[in-house]
Amino acid sequence: MKRSALEAQIRAKKSVLCVGLDTDLEKIPAHLLELEDPIFEFNKAIIDATHRYAVAYKPNLAFYEAEGLKGWQSLVRTINYLNDTYPECFSIADAKRGDIGNTSARYAKAFFEVLPFHALTIAPYMGVDSVKPFLAYPDKWIILLALTSNPGAADFQFLQVDEQAQLFETVLEKSQKWATDEELMFVVGATKAAFLERVRKIAPNHFLLVPGVGAQGGSVAEVMKYGMGSESAALLINSSRGIIYASQGLDFAKKAAVAAKDLQKDMQGFIL
Repeated sequence: MKRSALEAQIRAKKSVLCVGLDTDLEKIPAHLLELEDPIFEFNKAIIDATHRYAVAYKPNLAFYEAEGLKGWQSLVRTINYLNDTYPECFSIADAKRGDIGNTSARYAKAFFEVLPFHALTIAPYMGVDSVKPFLAYPDKWIILLALTSNPGAADFQFLQVDEQAQLFETVLEKSQKWATDEELMFVVGATKAAFLERVRKIAPNHFLLVPGVGAQGGSVAEVMKYGMGSESAALLINSSRGIIYASQGLDFAKKAAVAAKDLQKDMQGFIL
């Protein structure tokens, strides 16, 4: 998907909401477990209920891989349904891949050809040769982990590289030499909202994927205030549990729509 198409959808929906499809068989409504493919049926209902308010969807691959072949089949059905039914929506494979060049090339084929996602999350620790193979696909995006919201982020991401920069800032600076803002995004955790101004000084117009809103306590207002791009609303704010598990009853999809709409309302005033 081209950047212009993503930006057009953001303006049309007055939203930068990304719904995380972290679908756990132990948490979805019990009545769905009687169906042949409960993960897909849950995802389908969530997508149908929230697509008016969301511009992107992000399956977390761990929840699908943990179910073996059946989980993978559910993922395939989910991405195909999303692309076929709501082709305007941006799709992210939250897989956090990144390895030596020939392995990365296979990961890229898996998520950009076999599974037709628009974007893939990537760990940049192994450097440029582990990232470049993902850039061989036109209109596909890489989303590099830059500043994450987990407590252990401090173990490495805030290490002082030199007098001017910490490690996460070095990742932001160096990776912009590898790709443009038409193909490269960054993950910046919402619980690190105080750092968004620092991120934007280094990457003023790249899209940021911001997890941690909702169940993890991140503030939509703070993220929108400090994280907007210099030229457009270059943000995707992810909420997973706060939307998809808003209810575990028969009304789960309806309650998910309400939760998504509430977040969209918080976003719309910031979007021109």
